[in-house]
Amino acid sequence: MNRIVIALLKPFSFIPAILMMSMIFSFSSQNGTESSQLSEKVARGIFITIDHVMDRGWDDEKIQELADEYQYPVRKLAHMTEYCLLAICVSLPLYVYGLRGFALTFLAGILCVAFAASDEFHQTTVANRGPSVKDVGIDSIGVLFGITFVRLFCWIALGGNTKKRKQRRRRYYY
Repeated sequence: MNRIVIALLKPFSFIPAILMMSMIFSFSSQNGTESSQLSEKVARGIFITIDHVMDRGWDDEKIQELADEYQYPVRKLAHMTEYCLLAICVSLPLYVYGLRGFALTFLAGILCVAFAASDEFHQTTVANRGPSVKDVGIDSIGVLFGITFVRLFCWIALGGNTKKRKQRRRRYYY
């Protein structure tokens, strides 16, 4: 009975990946002005928080100046972060389905980088937006971080050395 329930629930493990892809697609559907405004708003929020936490005493003009200056790196860091999260959301279900090692890295990497490339192509249809090979590269770095995180997390959670784990498993099941 327990195995049946698990088998029925396994496909639902891909829902976070589908939701993440939808979110990325919606961000890419924003025109250039909306996208820039969002990046500026996030950068401004970061500097307001820094000012508050570190008690810098910045006025609104200084915060705006910093937000304008750092808007581009904030945008690129957002690219990396969203693709890191996508890679985590893609890698975990693949792990649940039994993919390990190089096969996991390869398949999750191909799926996420292909999505990044298709997302850049999608931007050719949006006003004031265009494709960027550089963005696919930045997205790919995020994908690498995400897959590495999943592999390390699963390795640590399962006790590290796979030979010892297999030996333990044999001891308990035979």
